[in-house]
Amino acid sequence: MAQLEICTGSYESALAALRGGADRVELCSGLEEGGITPSLGLVRAVCKLQGIRKHVLIRPRGGDFLYTPAEQEIMIDDVFAAREAGVDGVVIGGLTAAGDIDMAFCRKLVEAAGSLSVTFHRAFDVCRDASLALEQIIDLGCARLLTSGQAATAEAGIPILRQLVQQAAGRITIMPGSGVGPKNAATILQQTGATEIHASARSDFYSKMEYRHGGVGMGRKDADEYVWKETTEEVVRAIKREIL
Repeated sequence: MAQLEICTGSYESALAALRGGADRVELCSGLEEGGITPSLGLVRAVCKLQGIRKHVLIRPRGGDFLYTPAEQEIMIDDVFAAREAGVDGVVIGGLTAAGDIDMAFCRKLVEAAGSLSVTFHRAFDVCRDASLALEQIIDLGCARLLTSGQAATAEAGIPILRQLVQQAAGRITIMPGSGVGPKNAATILQQTGATEIHASARSDFYSKMEYRHGGVGMGRKDADEYVWKETTEEVVRAIKREIL
């Protein structure tokens, strides 16, 4: 049976993932910019949920994956904080300016993780040499690689994902992610040979605010502050049903 990981950006989303039958959550904030490290309060709250594994994204900001020494220290500290909160794993990554895996820095992250499960995230999808990078990530001791196959979506990346699964040969789990939903999850797994898959399973959530002050935005100019996306139990359950 394939494992389903759900990327969640809130407590309610994590709860929906649990109720929908997901095997694991990747907890993060700022999904609109690819995800950043969530608040410690959120991590602690989700860690109290029983019946689902919890991994936490370690990423200090959006943008590229070339981190300054100060950012690196923050990320290492975030790994320790996640461990203390009781998570099951962390999701890490970092690149050099030349587009290769930053082995020296990533080793520090893996060492900080200790016995936690470590996933290397989609920094891989913008690296220079996918085949070389996979071998480096395996050498780091990561348990899995989250990747779209260096394409815009996992479905578009099926040919490369298949190659990665074959190259990995059981030494690391290749987990397709990006644009995954009930209509394509089974196809991606079948055509790549992957045994885990990653999705956000989100739908629009409408605010219950009765009073609304229009014309004031908190972020993007075109954003509607009274509509946002949350993981929904029904979508999680639909994906899970398709990959059984």
